[in-house]
Amino acid sequence: MNHKKKFNHLSRTSAHRKALLSNMAASLILHKRINTTVAKAKALKMYVEPLITKSKNDNTHSRRVVFSYLGQKEAVTELFGEVAPKIVNRLGGYTRILRTGNRLGDNAETCIIELVDFNTTYTEVKQETKKSTTRRRRSSKKAVEETVEEISKAE
Repeated sequence: MNHKKKFNHLSRTSAHRKALLSNMAASLILHKRINTTVAKAKALKMYVEPLITKSKNDNTHSRRVVFSYLGQKEAVTELFGEVAPKIVNRLGGYTRILRTGNRLGDNAETCIIELVDFNTTYTEVKQETKKSTTRRRRSSKKAVEETVEEISKAE
């Protein structure tokens, strides 16, 4: 049985597809977010998430394995130096795909793919400021009657 053996070939030869995904993965690691089409983003997600998981274990073997996929020394250094310490407690789901609509030229569905822990909009822990509530007492009938009398005397 060959279940789960399909993936998106992206209308490219295998060498072209490997080069495309390698370059996109390196760009994603270096820049933390990139704009692309949804199909490429989904393929990139499947490509880059196992590499990020490998980066949790910082040894020579895992660095060499990741380098064989990425092919850029700067991206490997960034992955093991800056990205891995931030995602060490996360069990998976290191990337997020945010759809941005269709492209004007060819109507392709575009999106932003980003590393989850590096988007400050979603990861900021909002500190709750305690509101000082004003305490109001109910006015008694006596006080209301007195103010009404004062107003009527003034007229």
